Amino acid sequence: MRWSRGTKRIATTLGIGVFFFLYAPLLVLIVFSFSGARTLSLPIESWTLDWYRELAADEDLKRAALNSLKVAAAVVPLTLLLGVPAGYALGRFAFRGSQVVEHLLTLPLMIPGIVTGLSILLLLKAFGLPLSLWAVVLGHAVAWLPVVIGQVMARLSRLDPLMEEASLDLGAGYLETFLRVVLPNLSAAVIGGGLLVFTLSFDEVAITFLLTGSENTLPMQIWAMLRQGVTPEICAVATLTILASAALIALSVRLGRR
Repeated sequence: MRWSRGTKRIATTLGIGVFFFLYAPLLVLIVFSFSGARTLSLPIESWTLDWYRELAADEDLKRAALNSLKVAAAVVPLTLLLGVPAGYALGRFAFRGSQVVEHLLTLPLMIPGIVTGLSILLLLKAFGLPLSLWAVVLGHAVAWLPVVIGQVMARLSRLDPLMEEASLDLGAGYLETFLRVVLPNLSAAVIGGGLLVFTLSFDEVAITFLLTGSENTLPMQIWAMLRQGVTPEICAVATLTILASAALIALSVRLGRR
């Protein structure tokens, strides 16, 4: 199918418009983080880095950021430990009901986070378990496990099964074949999935809101700060979060394409 020159121009214009619609608010937020005035107004009369210096001195914010890092650092190995074997089993072994299991495992991606958080909250209450950062880790692991499974299955679809059969024919067992043949070829997908899960966990709000106890994570701390209005300090926090998330997602996508 060949497009006319006019159609190409219209499609290009629409693409640029959608891109601008999505990312212009982020650009405005980043610009306001350097504004010298506390009120967010245009035109910006002076520029400063004071808001970033205030962030460095805010103990509550640093504690919340550390909690977010702790949660994300715990979620990543848990999802990898469960997701890599699950993705391998679904990608390599055809068994009765495998498609149903695959759809069930990917279901958390289609369910709103508030529903996932509420269901885990009720489960914790039923067993008499307290709300804590560990409860948040459990909720995030359930929500983002399908990400790892999807990455592993996508990489397995491009991996020749004859490599595994050759390893088995040469005397290696299934476990040794997985560790020495399959896993090295899945390394890019595993690392990319782990980085993506880290980013999603670090920025999650809905599940964290329902499962966290007395300890705030960074998104929850930002939410609390918003009660006093949007300030350049909040814009500075959001700017750092956007840059860190974008870097991790870009690295994840690059590794996933290897």
